[in-house]
Amino acid sequence: MTVTVPEAARRAAQVLGRPAVINGLTVPNRIAMAPMTRMFSPNGIPGEDVVGYYARRAAAGVGLIVTEGTYVGHESAGQSDRVPRFHGTEQLAGWAKVAEAVHAAGGTIVPQLWHIGMVREQGDPPFPEAPAVGPSGLRIGADWPTGRAMTRQDLDDVVGAFAQAAADAERIGFDGVEIHGAHGYLVDQFLWAGTNRRTDAYGGDPVSRTRFAADIVAAVRERVSAGFPVIFRYSQWKQDAYDARLADTPQELEAVLAPLAAAGVDAFHASTRRYWVPEFEGSDLNLAGWTKKLTGRPAITVGSVGLNGDFIKAFQGEGAELGSLDNLLDRLEREEFDLVAVGRALLQDPHWAAKVLAGRTGELAPYDPAALKTLS
Repeated sequence: MTVTVPEAARRAAQVLGRPAVINGLTVPNRIAMAPMTRMFSPNGIPGEDVVGYYARRAAAGVGLIVTEGTYVGHESAGQSDRVPRFHGTEQLAGWAKVAEAVHAAGGTIVPQLWHIGMVREQGDPPFPEAPAVGPSGLRIGADWPTGRAMTRQDLDDVVGAFAQAAADAERIGFDGVEIHGAHGYLVDQFLWAGTNRRTDAYGGDPVSRTRFAADIVAAVRERVSAGFPVIFRYSQWKQDAYDARLADTPQELEAVLAPLAAAGVDAFHASTRRYWVPEFEGSDLNLAGWTKKLTGRPAITVGSVGLNGDFIKAFQGEGAELGSLDNLLDRLEREEFDLVAVGRALLQDPHWAAKVLAGRTGELAPYDPAALKTLS
């Protein structure tokens, strides 16, 4: 019996099935797995269930896996003892098994390196005595410090922690790293004027506020091989400040991104809540599209891919109906961006990529928030 694949499904397979290149890494297709915090790693150690979770998605055709956020080796980096860490003998041994399994399944994988900064509450695990630190000791939306403004020694320590994590990632077999510079966490706290009130070389104008992030990128670049990809994730929006913006014009955005590209970023992961929303007036380009246009670097888009509901509502117990992929494919064909990161759809269905790449989009299902509670 001959099975007829609808033209729309065939187009999805063709457009998303092309390989992409980030520095020395060839990704087998345009589908990436977005980083999603899961909290299934007691004592910060990814176990066999985490190995299987990532390997299933690689085996089903995800070209590039970006892991959940992993804490770098700085005691103030985290707020949970169930979020994986990217330092320590047992933790790195667990991550080495993850990378090996993903490669055996035909995929590529990068860890997302993370420091939460002032999001941390005093007394949080895994290191309860560690202080909450940030550029000015300010939480989002606050006008008075509730933590410690970072000293130059603090800055050097955190830069060193990111660089060490990147070196360890290459040593244990990962294909690159992603630096988490989005969503109001530490690196983003420096980028955004709302949380960075410093008057030294790390505060003030947009270029100065970018210096800390650029220092991290440069230190990472120095510790890894020339062909080892360094990806930088950033966003306009922040936790509890969804209307916040780093830049109101393309020129302001370029002022932020140019120093990062010069420091050694190979690709940018532009985090938006809805990928189809134009970033600036007068153009249909989204944030990833503008990023690629301004820097010339490969760009990854993300934000409600294949779904109609905003991902924030998933944490409030709401599901989401399926959405068309046509607009996404149009943008990919115009080369506005290079890869597409998929979050909730891949969280729920490990076989999402295989279905799309085989033209079986009719088998896709709406998002059920119950998927947040499992590591399937």
